Amino acid sequence: MSSAQTWDPERYARNARFVSDLGQPVLELLAPQPGERVLDLGCGDGVLTEKLVALGCSVVGVDASRPQVSAARARGLDAHVMDGQALAFEREFDAVFSNAALHWMRDRDAVIRGVGRALRPGGRFVGEFGGHGCVAKIVAAIEATLARRGIDAARLNPWYFPTPDEYAARLAAGGFEVGFIALL
Repeated sequence: MSSAQTWDPERYARNARFVSDLGQPVLELLAPQPGERVLDLGCGDGVLTEKLVALGCSVVGVDASRPQVSAARARGLDAHVMDGQALAFEREFDAVFSNAALHWMRDRDAVIRGVGRALRPGGRFVGEFGGHGCVAKIVAAIEATLARRGIDAARLNPWYFPTPDEYAARLAAGGFEVGFIALL
């Protein structure tokens, strides 16, 4: 399953810069160390990727949006168009970081398997994404409208908003030791 997406980097920077601004605490939770090799899963235009590089990390960014990857490359970053549900890395990273992207990846088990493969033994995964209840009223309104028109809303819903327990169980099943998970 491909999740190629097209995002307008200029519009995103103008209207959604708060997303990367709010990602700073997630970077702190990652506690990146100089010299570490980090995968930024869903790097977007590279604003947070750039911060990891400034901290001395060797960072590879991946995103499903070619325009966003082009914007990240324009910042001088090592960024690639790649589906987060089909990561093509084997034991290459000390850490995988993801901010505000995982809820766009519907095949959550493929993502978890790919992250597990990408990490070196002892590596860590720190991610932030929309959780259970996020935009629930909007989703319900859209689903009701589509249902009235005979359209399968569940098939069209691009988001995955799990409960902490659900995602923790998926991570554990994927071989991860969950140190912290919360719905904030």
